[in-house]
Amino acid sequence: MHPRDEVPEQADAYAAAPLLTCLLREAADPTGEPGVHRLRASGVLLRVRGGRRPRDPEVRADGAWQPLTHAELVKIIADELRAATGLSNPELPVEMLDSRDAVAAILAARARATPPDDLYLRSEQSLITGHPCHPAPKARGGGPVTSWLPYAPEAYARFPLTLLGVREDVVVEEGDLTALDALGTAPRGYRLLPAHPWQLDLVSGRPDIRAAFEDGRLLRLGESAGPVVPTAAIRTVYAPDDDLFLKFSLEVRITNDIRRLWRHDLLALRRKDAAAVHAFRASRDRASRGGASRGQGPAAWLSDRGYRTADFAFEELAVLVRDGLRPHVLPGATPLLAAALVEGFEGSPLTATADPAPWWEAYLRQVVPPVLEAFEEHGVVLEAHLQNTLVAVAAGGLPVQALFRDAEGLKLLADVSREAGWERLVYCLVVNNLTEVAALLGEHRPGWDPWPAARAELARHPVPEVPGLLASPTLPGKTNLLLRWTGADGADARYLPLPNPLARR
Repeated sequence: MHPRDEVPEQADAYAAAPLLTCLLREAADPTGEPGVHRLRASGVLLRVRGGRRPRDPEVRADGAWQPLTHAELVKIIADELRAATGLSNPELPVEMLDSRDAVAAILAARARATPPDDLYLRSEQSLITGHPCHPAPKARGGGPVTSWLPYAPEAYARFPLTLLGVREDVVVEEGDLTALDALGTAPRGYRLLPAHPWQLDLVSGRPDIRAAFEDGRLLRLGESAGPVVPTAAIRTVYAPDDDLFLKFSLEVRITNDIRRLWRHDLLALRRKDAAAVHAFRASRDRASRGGASRGQGPAAWLSDRGYRTADFAFEELAVLVRDGLRPHVLPGATPLLAAALVEGFEGSPLTATADPAPWWEAYLRQVVPPVLEAFEEHGVVLEAHLQNTLVAVAAGGLPVQALFRDAEGLKLLADVSREAGWERLVYCLVVNNLTEVAALLGEHRPGWDPWPAARAELARHPVPEVPGLLASPTLPGKTNLLLRWTGADGADARYLPLPNPLARR
């Protein structure tokens, strides 16, 4: 079969895996027969194969198991959720189909593109499946492929930024923007405002923005000198020549939210980022005095230094400046996106890991302590899920350092209850991060138990909630399928109990 002919079948498989994970987690019960689940509201029987990534879905009909296409699976899920909730949602099935079609376009584009030589960039651009527990992780707002594919990290995109000049009397900014100003030159009386070309295409027809171009509040100044590389977050790009991350608004629903830089988040940014900077500086200072655990590297926070925008399009044209990698990563180490390690990519150190135990123990030593210390000692709740966690590996492939990012998703115990903050920490660190890494490593050695080492690492830290975590029969699992079906705000996380592998059995 020609590779191009395989794309539809591959796209169905990639898109079905997270969809099935959500369905089986949120709306089904195991029957006791291997791989067979009964949907709670409709009673429909489904059978799947595979372990951590379900595949080959079948439905029981007319006394036999019949294979399901992705479109047929979407219909079964929509019928089940309608029966379970009493609500209709015509948008979510469309998103599921759009996600599958986006995967097909990505696969076709990757077949004719060259992946980055740089291993870090390759890891950021490797996520074909994406969020493993979301029903439509690759949906791109339903726009034509030509509108988004040139900016898709999964298609190994690189592109220049559009440089705008915004008149000084309408500029809104906060923080250290020195690196932003170094990207180009604005005329006298203007400030440089980089724009993501996709976002500019989406909003430039708005009357307020069109009027700003017409009356001179906004100028088009050309393009950035060098290309930027979109990361797994899509709207966050990395400028390798400048060692700089830039995060933009994007008027597109990616997973649960329209990905704007919301005004309330921008206004809280400096306060939250300053708390994270302080927490990691204190940790680094303690490590320099010999207070770090054996083998733990100096964890780093990629600071969101500041933002710039225009007052007439505060959210739409905002750009956020984030630290680059070079000042933070240990000499000789290579940073990699944790989500990419879980999904797999060419050059991943895990492909050569015959014994998972040393790698897992090194990963725990780097990732767990900074998250717990920030929470207990500084009241900072890091959003330490797989897409916000970078792990730097030494030449032999073992983790030697963890780096964390995204002040927008960070929470402070000064603003939320300790109980809510702990629940969020457990979901991000344990459910979204550690259980996924452990499941992947378990495929390397069937029967290996990763959880004694995880229990030991967690128990080392004097956090009052840890004993309860290690004794609890359940963990909080986010219900992304029901959240999207019921139209809840993406920030309004809903959780259901999942079996806790940390609990002694």
